[in-house]
This record gives sequence, C-alpha cells and structure tokens, in this order.
Amino acid sequence: MIYNLALVGHQMIDQLLDGRYQILEIIRSGEFGSTYLAKDTRRPGEPICFVKHLRFLVEDPQLFKNTYRRFQQEAEVLEKLSHHDQIPQLLAYFEQNQEFYLVESYINGQSLAQEILPGQPLSENSVIAIVSEVLEILNFVHDQGVIHRDIKPSNLLRRDADQKIMLLDFGAVKEIGFHQNNNPPTARIGTLEYMPIEQFECNPRLNSDIYALGMIAI
Repeated sequence: MIYNLALVGHQMIDQLLDGRYQILEIIRSGEFGSTYLAKDTRRPGEPICFVKHLRFLVEDPQLFKNTYRRFQQEAEVLEKLSHHDQIPQLLAYFEQNQEFYLVESYINGQSLAQEILPGQPLSENSVIAIVSEVLEILNFVHDQGVIHRDIKPSNLLRRDADQKIMLLDFGAVKEIGFHQNNNPPTARIGTLEYMPIEQFECNPRLNSDIYALGMIAI
C-alpha cells in the first residue's frame, strides 16, 4: 500500500531532513513519490536544492524492496552521470525512518513541456536544435551503459543561465551490459506516448531513447 503522497507532501513543509535540508515547497507529487524545493541550511547562503522523496508502507515487503532497489539505482546512476554539465548533480542520498531521499542540484529553467505545445508547431530549425542537443546528452548516457527509458518534454529543462537543455528524472533508468541481447526482460516503465514497442514489451534498448526523442520531434 502506498501513502497518500499529496497529504504527506503538505506535512513535509518546513521539516528539516538529515539535519540540514529544510523543505520549502512541493514541486510535484505522483504515483511513486514527491519532489520538493528545499534549502541546505548547513551551507553558506543556504542554497536551494531539489529533494526527491519516496515513502512506502513496509507491510508490503516486496514493494518496499523493489522501490528501495530502484531508488538506490537512481542514486548510483546519477553519481556516475553527474559529471555531465547537462545532467543534475547528485548532492546527497539517505534513508530516514524507512523513507528515501535523493538531493539534487537546483536548476532554474523552463520545462520543454511549456515550449512544445499542441497545435503550435516549432520551426524546423528549432526542432533540429532540440534533437541535436538531446542526442549529445544521450550519447554520454548511453556510453555509460544506461538507458533513460522516459525521454519526454517534461523531463527536459531549458536552463535559464545559458539556454542549454538539461536531462532530468532518472527514476526509470536501466543499466545494461554492452551485449544487449543478454539482458533479461525488465518492468514496463516509461510514458506510452513516447514508448517504442520493444520497451512496451519489457525489453528496452539504447535505441528506445532515440525513438522517444523522435516522437518529441514529431
């Protein structure tokens, strides 16, 4: 059983996590958790950061185990990928009272979901620029043996500082060996509108991310 995450989110406002991260605002709540805006009270100037929070009842031990494994995986992958300037930096990862928290660098910008709007097609040059820039990020991600599995406009952010695109939300990532045919089937994770058939059939490949990016272009 999953907690009412929206209610949990409101209860988190002003709470201090790990003795340093004070929750300021709820960014979003979904099926698997919440994302908050917080400030790091132990650093000079108390800089802003993002905190991702998962909270599950332990009465379902298999769900708890699977969620904990996925959250650990996201932290490990972010640690490895954080070296890229267009991927959020992992600042901290901790468990508190059997609840899981991931702290990421704050990025000021606008989601591409606000830029790519139904009935308002972008120019060909704008589409090519988006695709080219995201392909460069994916080239780095794929070189690390990682499939993102949820490429969509809301997981892409145009950074205010320099207008570069950031790739967000690695909660659906899958690490693979480079001999992809040896990888066992996995859970069906992602967003249907951007999901290729092999991912729908629980067998994602590196090219599954390319398909999703193509769907964004279309």
